[in-house]
Amino acid sequence: MITYPELVALDDAHHMSVFGRAPVAFVRGSGTELFDVNGRRYLDFLSGLAVTSLGHSHPAVADAIADQARTLLHVSNLFLNDLQPRLAAQLDGLLGGGGRLFFTNSGAEANECAIKLARKWGQTNFGPERFHVVGMLGGFHGRTLATLAATGKPQLHEAFQPLPAGFRHVAYGDLGALDAALDGRVAAVIIETIQGEGGVVAADRDYLRGLRRCCDEREVLLIIDEIQTGLGRTGTWFGFEHAGIRPDVVTLAKALGNGMPIGACWARAEVASAFHPGDHGSTYAGQPLAARAALAVLAELERIDAPHRARTRGAQLADALLAIPAVVDVRGRGLLLAAELGPAADAKSANARLLDAGLVANAVTPTALRFAPPLTVSEGEVAEAAAIVADVLAGEDR
Repeated sequence: MITYPELVALDDAHHMSVFGRAPVAFVRGSGTELFDVNGRRYLDFLSGLAVTSLGHSHPAVADAIADQARTLLHVSNLFLNDLQPRLAAQLDGLLGGGGRLFFTNSGAEANECAIKLARKWGQTNFGPERFHVVGMLGGFHGRTLATLAATGKPQLHEAFQPLPAGFRHVAYGDLGALDAALDGRVAAVIIETIQGEGGVVAADRDYLRGLRRCCDEREVLLIIDEIQTGLGRTGTWFGFEHAGIRPDVVTLAKALGNGMPIGACWARAEVASAFHPGDHGSTYAGQPLAARAALAVLAELERIDAPHRARTRGAQLADALLAIPAVVDVRGRGLLLAAELGPAADAKSANARLLDAGLVANAVTPTALRFAPPLTVSEGEVAEAAAIVADVLAGEDR
């Protein structure tokens, strides 16, 4: 087997340096457990950034992928396949029905589709100036040029100017600022119900309801980015359900394939009708292998009642983290949580020590750690992870 130093040398020699790699190479996973190239066990409380919600190497998903690989890997979207429409129907049902879907290979591509759709809808219905999109400061929607422009992190923009025109940002949670930004040029608002990369910051329910009202009054589309929060992670199937609202467009990815690259953009039928043949496309969109994996994922998430598991284990994890003296607050919902360590803390250092101790998490802000374990995580694994956090943070204080 290849050694860790050999892997590092290969990566350094042949891979673009766009990731800040942690000093571990994983080669195997099962459930909540990961194993590195040296055979060491880790508890995965990050799930590949909220991707492996059913845990690693889930048998139902692995079997579906293996069977499909022997049956039909790919067919062009110039033709139907027997899986994509079934997957679209299931997702539309989960989202309340009355919509249409476009499948993608990633969350960024799902948001790219949503932005293009919003522009086409706005310009078709209101004229050529109706193409602007309002995002939130602290929000994150992807790394393509358009989704980066929609992302409310100016520090990520500088190296790639000029970005596409028509994007503006307002403070997250400030309904007055949003209302003031919705002039006659705005086609859509894009928002996460919990800003994952922004520090696991949840939007207030009343704010989301007010946002929905503002969009209705100004005839502006509401795009909700559920890429990190969707499919049970927050304790409901979708994060927007906590506020009792209905979006015009929803984007999904991450958990949909449990590791197989697939995303989706859902839109109300009357909004989706703005797209015509040739307006958008993707070679691999909804191809059979990814669609088969996603169908298996949805079946298993429903079988285990994923939202209930997220609520139950999320409450256990939040309570266990709050009991640690070094943790000053826990925020988020379900099994998407951040432990705030206080203004003098160094989350990056703490996270490195967690990894050394066998727990995978990440420093989502300079003072906070993010936890997003599989929804299949056991009570014992939550207790084990919390004990590791307590020991590491106690050591940080010494």
